[in-house]
Amino acid sequence: MFEQLKDAVCRANRELARRGLVTLTWGNASGISPDRTRVAIKPSGVAYDDLTAERMVVVDLEGNVVEGRLRPSSDTPTHLLLYRSFQQIGGVAHTHSPRATAFAQARLEIPCLGTTHADHFSGPVPVTRPLTAEEVEEDYERNTGKVIIERFVDLDPRAMPAVLAAGHGPFCWGRGPLDAVATAAALEAVAAMALATRLLRPESPLLEDYLRDKHFRRKQGPGASYGQK
Repeated sequence: MFEQLKDAVCRANRELARRGLVTLTWGNASGISPDRTRVAIKPSGVAYDDLTAERMVVVDLEGNVVEGRLRPSSDTPTHLLLYRSFQQIGGVAHTHSPRATAFAQARLEIPCLGTTHADHFSGPVPVTRPLTAEEVEEDYERNTGKVIIERFVDLDPRAMPAVLAAGHGPFCWGRGPLDAVATAAALEAVAAMALATRLLRPESPLLEDYLRDKHFRRKQGPGASYGQK
């Protein structure tokens, strides 16, 4: 019934592995149906090489399985809260890619030091606050989503399509599942650049606001001039 959605989500999950953004089964991608009532997501603990469209799990926005024989990813409640809160997004990708995760574990945002970063992220990539012991015990995955939403009270998820869950790792999103994976790839690349830049020069300055805004607008939004129409 959701063949097109499941196929797109399967390809997105396999793309996470192809791009080297996941190790073992550390990550997942999902996509939401056009009517925003159903989400397809990777099954829990299944190796990327073993994924097929038929093995993707479809859930409703409360997390009830409506199609599929396997258990959905344990991160499903986080994905669902992002879809309910960010109405513009159509795909979510979660990884533990090494450099972005290093920033999450250090509980540091990824600073915008150059135009490559600004092409994809309008400012520093934010990090959430840590979950409390009660939040972890009560409803860990859903509360992971809650601290992300809390962090975005004054941020636009279209201009900042990624976040670092403190002590955990990155969550990224986009227009669809493959777009979310592309965001995850860009995030890992700019995290690597930021680490190298600060290693070479710890006091390296942030990119000037006017140059950051120019590059972001050049690639993102309705007035973007980069690429083909």
